Amino acid sequence: MLTATELINYYQMLPHPEGGYYKETYRSNLVIPQESLKDDFSGDRNVSTAIYYLLEKGQSSAFHKIKSDECWHFYLGDTLHIYVLHENGQLEIIKLGSNLLNGEVFQAVVPANCWFASMPAFASKFSFVGCTVAPGFDFNDFEIAKCAELCERFPYHAAIIETLCKH
Repeated sequence: MLTATELINYYQMLPHPEGGYYKETYRSNLVIPQESLKDDFSGDRNVSTAIYYLLEKGQSSAFHKIKSDECWHFYLGDTLHIYVLHENGQLEIIKLGSNLLNGEVFQAVVPANCWFASMPAFASKFSFVGCTVAPGFDFNDFEIAKCAELCERFPYHAAIIETLCKH
C-alpha cells in the first residue's frame, strides 16, 4: 500500500488551515450567481468543487463549518471518524472506511452549516479521502470554531470539542 508521504508528494498536497493536507482536483466551470443562492453567500459560487484530503495518525481536522453540503468519499488507508454537531445538539460520528461489517461507509454527507471535525480512528495510520462540495467551496464560506463558544452551545460534547478545536 502507498504511504501517506508518497500520496502527499505524488499529489503535491498542501497543508490545510483546518489540519491535514489537501489538493483541489475539480472546480466546475459552471457558476451559480449570488442572487440564486441563500442570503448568507457573499458572491457567486462554482456549482461544485472536489479535493483529495489526507490526515495522518495524530492529526485532526479542527471543528469548522461551511455554507454548503460536503460529501466525503473514502479512498485509501484506514478509518476516518467525522464528528458532526447538528443544529439540534446531536453528535453524529460517521466512520468513513471500507469495513462495512464494522459500520463504516464509503461515502457520507455533512449538511451545510453543521460544525464538524475529523480524525483518523485510534489504530489508523492515515486516511486518504475526498470531499465534494456543492455549491462549490470558497474560503469565504469557511469558519473555524472558537472552542469556548462551541462548548457553550454544545456543553454535552465539550470533551470532543476541546480535543478537536484549534487553540
